Amino acid sequence: QVQLVESGGGLVQVGGSLTLSCAAAGRTFGTYAMGWFRQAPGKEREFVASINWSNGRTDYADSVKGRFTMSKDNAKLTVFLQMNSLKPEETAVYYCAAGSTPTWGTPKWAYEYEYWGQGTQVTVSS
Repeated sequence: QVQLVESGGGLVQVGGSLTLSCAAAGRTFGTYAMGWFRQAPGKEREFVASINWSNGRTDYADSVKGRFTMSKDNAKLTVFLQMNSLKPEETAVYYCAAGSTPTWGTPKWAYEYEYWGQGTQVTVSS
């Protein structure tokens, strides 16, 4: 089992920035990719960003490209999501996910991730 704990959410004004963190613990050996998803009230969970743990490749949803950056700290088994120029429609619960299926890619679908954090609320006020 892999445990994921997100932090860093909160209230921010339009155009502001936040950095989310996700720390992994447990049987982390064999984690190949990690991702960030978000779910707004009444909407489906959607892909935000992902990173391959081995080669560092990243991928982003079109809506966040150029504004969000995902990174990792191998030593701390932590991933980050730097979010800039935030918009009100990005208010959501942000979830961290970890996948144990071997891949050199950057999974974008929720079913490709076996482990999920509890989520952290991000509220962008206008």
